[in-house]
Amino acid sequence: MAFGGFNQGGGQAPMSEINMVPLIDVMLVLLIVFMITAPLLTHGVKIDLPAASSAPNLEKPETVTLALDSEGRLFWNDQPLAEADLAARLAQAAAATPQPELHLRADRDTRYQKIAEVMSAARLAGVQKMGFITVPAQ
Repeated sequence: MAFGGFNQGGGQAPMSEINMVPLIDVMLVLLIVFMITAPLLTHGVKIDLPAASSAPNLEKPETVTLALDSEGRLFWNDQPLAEADLAARLAQAAAATPQPELHLRADRDTRYQKIAEVMSAARLAGVQKMGFITVPAQ
């Protein structure tokens, strides 16, 4: 059964024309949808934001390097530091404005317990920013 007209004539050739009416219907529906939704996308809510009352901090905080060697000895900015003085130095650094960043540099063979004790002491002293210094892989 070929597509075509209702004539029962001898020509049973298939219809070679494309019916454009459904395509036009779909395009008109899409056009209407976009015409309705486009104004909604550009419409925004007007909000009056408050102005900042303080200027951003332009000075960079200093960094403090706290090193631990393989025996667990402490070094504050490459100067030897007694373990008894660690809490006082950390509290002094935490009280500074702006607060310095604490860079913790530990030897590969340092016991993790010692590193955890130093990190805990820094947190108890109020140090907010702490990071580890490592050697980049080659």
